[in-house]
Amino acid sequence: MTQIIRKVLKQVFDGIRNEKLKLNILQAIPFWIASLATGLIAVFYSSMFAFFEEQTFHIIQYKSWLIFILAPTCFVLAWWLVHKYAPFARGSGIPQVMAAIELANPKEDKKIGKLLSLKIIFVKAVSGFLMVLGGGVVGKEGPTIQIAGAVFRKVNEWLPAWWPKVSKRNMIMTGAAAGLAAAFNTPLGGIVFAVEELTKTHISYFKTALFTAVIIAGLTAQAMLGPYLYLGYPQVTNLSGNIFLGILVVAIVTGLAGSFMSKIILRVFKWKSTFKFRYQHLVYVLASAIIIAAISFFIDSQILGSGKRIMTTTLFTSEKDVSWYTAISRVGGIILSFTTGAAGGVFAPSLSAGAGIGSYLAGLMQFTAGNANLLILCSMVGFLTGVTRTPFTSAILVLEMTDRHSVIFHLMIAAMVASVVSLVIDKHSLYDHLKVQCLHELHKEEMLELRHKDVLTDHKEVEK
Repeated sequence: MTQIIRKVLKQVFDGIRNEKLKLNILQAIPFWIASLATGLIAVFYSSMFAFFEEQTFHIIQYKSWLIFILAPTCFVLAWWLVHKYAPFARGSGIPQVMAAIELANPKEDKKIGKLLSLKIIFVKAVSGFLMVLGGGVVGKEGPTIQIAGAVFRKVNEWLPAWWPKVSKRNMIMTGAAAGLAAAFNTPLGGIVFAVEELTKTHISYFKTALFTAVIIAGLTAQAMLGPYLYLGYPQVTNLSGNIFLGILVVAIVTGLAGSFMSKIILRVFKWKSTFKFRYQHLVYVLASAIIIAAISFFIDSQILGSGKRIMTTTLFTSEKDVSWYTAISRVGGIILSFTTGAAGGVFAPSLSAGAGIGSYLAGLMQFTAGNANLLILCSMVGFLTGVTRTPFTSAILVLEMTDRHSVIFHLMIAAMVASVVSLVIDKHSLYDHLKVQCLHELHKEEMLELRHKDVLTDHKEVEK
């Protein structure tokens, strides 16, 4: 079959006399194929993620106490699957993609394979489904980015030897952008994310591939799901004269909150690194699940899941007053879920935490519906910026999710203010810290493997 495909392709391209055009087309084909695959996988993953999230709410509506069985069971299975089969499938996946981009050279293929592979795709998906079924406060977007990066890497790997060389780094970066675009239906967000968070290479070297990949992945998702908006069209009209003061307040609060949450997550990971026995990790996972189940049962079930329900409720209904304990519980739920070591992202949960804080602050300031909606959107931008330190990506994502172009400047102000105040807590983003940890773990594993080989060699020499 491979020989037949090779002959057909050669016959087609032999007919193209312009060598530069032929080279450009050949180099573009892997991006097109990977983008199409990414779009299809993203649609399937998003649909299944939403299905399992809905099942959780159906179950607790039937018998609310079942969450005490569902959460521990699913959390443990999700953690065990990652721990046993693919340790680098844990968490959001964005730090792993960042690490893979940094390692993208032929000498580090083995390390990259631990970060982006077919096994990672499977484990990431199943662990994420289990987490959200168990009520975990996790999102699908980070995992989709790692899955997309793995798809693009594998397509690059499968190219025959005679095919023109395609940069592995550019393939992985483009895959991450396409993954985000397909997950949120935000093509501009995917492009800005690649430029702001991932790229260390000047964009001019791969801009065509990046744009076409985002377009193909996004169109594939739209063809399957329709031209949807992730959130919809919230009303942001009749803004008051003091709205900018409100934006300043929510941007400062959410920027600090997002950065502080990230700091706590890193402290928890540092504490967990002192665990010497597997049962200690298991106890932590069980404790996290039980705490989340207890908050859901005794305080507010809105703590569960990605948080899209909170965003849509606060933006599109009259129930805009989120209590302070719900907002805090969302943040706590993110910390507990993310630090279990199972798969799950923080993009959507961060947006929902921001929405909860913004709704509460808007209630305190007694703003009208349109003004409150704008403060909620700005809070979503501010909290996500506090976590990721990508103000432009955060603003563009929320803009594309809601199609509210009239408030782009308001969102940008919130993003920039949140980005500046976040520096008070930490100069680096959560993803930057986790990327360094990821690289350190890979290096540590490599050193252990080398020592093991040296020991085996010494044993053989002694036997001789």
